[in-house]
Amino acid sequence: MIEVRPARPGELAAVGNLTMAAYDSDGHLHADDDYAGELLDAARRARDAELLVAVEGPELLGTVTVAEHGSPYAEVSHPDELEFRMLGVDPAARGRGAGRALVQAVLERAEVLGCAGVVISTQERMVAARSIYTRLGFARVPERDWEPVPGLVLQVMLRPRP
Repeated sequence: MIEVRPARPGELAAVGNLTMAAYDSDGHLHADDDYAGELLDAARRARDAELLVAVEGPELLGTVTVAEHGSPYAEVSHPDELEFRMLGVDPAARGRGAGRALVQAVLERAEVLGCAGVVISTQERMVAARSIYTRLGFARVPERDWEPVPGLVLQVMLRPRP
């Protein structure tokens, strides 16, 4: 059974490597990209945001960074929204429900905090992740799309509180 919980200090290097491997395996990033350092730095994410992991027994399956509005990792959230970033599932663990469990944990966290919605920035080519988001009630908000660097368009998806 998959459990979602906060990352533990002894897991941070593995969480960073898993995040990088997830992005790299899908062709979204390569080790020499500037963003690679952020993906690898799970210790900073654990310090400046909420870093969750999906595990099954001792096996690390995936991770997500949860950022409250105004925190260092929040990029597109409004004051009444929770944002998540850097969702990654170990390529060898895909298809087991870890991604869905992590997003569901973010939605539950938003409910506890009383947030009006949850947002994520994603790329059009992130088909598997977008499929999870859509099934969980997220929809595109094109007017909030943005470019962190020229030529890289990130599409914002929002799930309002039911």
